[in-house]
Amino acid sequence: MTSRIQSATPGEQQGEQATGQAPYPTAAGSVSGRQNGRDGRASLDELHETARRIAANVERVLVGKPDVIRIALVTLLAEGHLLVEDVPGVGKTSLAKALARSIDCTVSRIQFTPDLLPSDVTGVSIYNRQSGGFEFRPGPVFANIVVGDEINRASPKTQSALLECMEEHQVTVDTSTYHLEEPFMVIATQNPIEMEGTYALPEAQRDRFTARVSIGYPDQQAELAMVDEHAGHNPLADLEPVSDRESVQRLIETVRSVHMSPEVRRYAVDLVSATRQVPEIRLGASPRATLQLVRAARAQAALSGREFVVPDDLHTVAVPVLAHRMVLTTEAAAARRSATDVVRAILHRVPVPQGSTGTNHR
Repeated sequence: MTSRIQSATPGEQQGEQATGQAPYPTAAGSVSGRQNGRDGRASLDELHETARRIAANVERVLVGKPDVIRIALVTLLAEGHLLVEDVPGVGKTSLAKALARSIDCTVSRIQFTPDLLPSDVTGVSIYNRQSGGFEFRPGPVFANIVVGDEINRASPKTQSALLECMEEHQVTVDTSTYHLEEPFMVIATQNPIEMEGTYALPEAQRDRFTARVSIGYPDQQAELAMVDEHAGHNPLADLEPVSDRESVQRLIETVRSVHMSPEVRRYAVDLVSATRQVPEIRLGASPRATLQLVRAARAQAALSGREFVVPDDLHTVAVPVLAHRMVLTTEAAAARRSATDVVRAILHRVPVPQGSTGTNHR
């Protein structure tokens, strides 16, 4: 088991592209100074500065992908989980490890393999001769950030060990329930091309992931910069934390307080409901998707320096949050339609609520 599972704190070892924005607001003047630490929350100024530091740290490893980094930050602040799906060699694991090492918290890495067992993930009860009873030995899922590499290489039985952890932030072993420490985030990677010896994630597992991103190939300038900076040195080796668990938890509390007007909430429900009525879709997005779309939109608004959500925030996160949850019909797949195409068509078709900019939310 030790060859497949690595667990360490940062001090011990060092998508779809939804928007063209930088991973954090570039104009400091666009961030409000309100919400100064009320109820354990951070101000938007503090959120902006912390997000800027984390994004800059991750960008040292993943060059030229600010949109992907922004979605990763949105997922973290929305208390969600991130699925990084792309071809080999584009930086899936590097993104996950860089984000994890940028925060001074407990981090575990699980290399998913066909022979991995559920107890290798959640933990196991071991008989103690001295006490005459069983003792629970926690698995690598007991960490603030869990990096799951090539999650689709594990069997469905092992994949299902993450269902309770991701949704309820707890683990049940031998009738005993153990709660996971907050914040808790799973960052999983998978390769959609090399399918030999893999097990496709079932709908229930994909639905647990708040967002899915595809990194894509870098442009020539970014790839040249990567060659110059990374060819002789691994940037992950000396990546230091720029935030800590307590600070991230305060940022999450701030995101929870971001206002969403009734009109914008209705618009979010309309967008998700539309996925269940499109002829090309055999299985639309679930009510869980609605909740996670709202949380992601709140995080997107906070990163943009606003205390309220506007429809553009929903548009920015709609593809990463909704596309991976939908199942296309055979006819749509044969016509080379993708779930991303369908989500974008829905965004154009569903009317945007008028007067929903959020300026009159108080």
